[in-house]
Amino acid sequence: MNFNYTTLETCHTATGIVLVIDVLRAFSTAAYAFSGGAKEIRLVSAVTEALALKEQIPNSKVMGEVGGLPPERFDFGNSPTRILEQDLAGSILIQRTGAGTQGAVRSVNASVMVATSFVVAQATTNYVLQLKPKEITFVITGGMKNDEDVACAEFLEKQFTGRVVETEEFIRRVYASRDALEHMEDHPQFPTADLDYCTRINAFDFAMPITRESGQLIMRAVKP
Repeated sequence: MNFNYTTLETCHTATGIVLVIDVLRAFSTAAYAFSGGAKEIRLVSAVTEALALKEQIPNSKVMGEVGGLPPERFDFGNSPTRILEQDLAGSILIQRTGAGTQGAVRSVNASVMVATSFVVAQATTNYVLQLKPKEITFVITGGMKNDEDVACAEFLEKQFTGRVVETEEFIRRVYASRDALEHMEDHPQFPTADLDYCTRINAFDFAMPITRESGQLIMRAVKP
């Protein structure tokens, strides 16, 4: 099995099975939203696109960030801690972030696309292995210098190849990463608790495949 690593700048070249990684925090927040009953999540690139889509979909909610903070008229930010405070049963969410959703939108040549993070790592592995992959591409949405997403890719690679995984080291890397520093002051939109929620490895038993439907990217929770 071969593995490729791409970033937001190069993921448009990725073909075949593509795993889009955002640990802090888009695809951790998405997983917690699904655990809270969200039906599906539409992924978009721009704030204006998110708000326009909300107008088209009755009772939908918009979540995400620009510079880590929720834009005006967004219903929720990009925090697992905050999303767990919401009643999302049966809801349709629209998500826009600066890294995670950009990776999904830009991976235009993927034939199979799955959003992932540590909290759905094993389920992602199980889902992809059913496809009998010969090659997998990771999209490191935070960039190769942002270690939490690189750590998640390396964790997944070990799982795919059956190697022993020492979870403590990967958790340490998330806490030591550049983006984790934003949570040290416990800002309302950067709760310290987010780091704990985002490092609960294999917290959920579903994967988060993304499909293209009528020009939109739709993510759903699927148990492999």
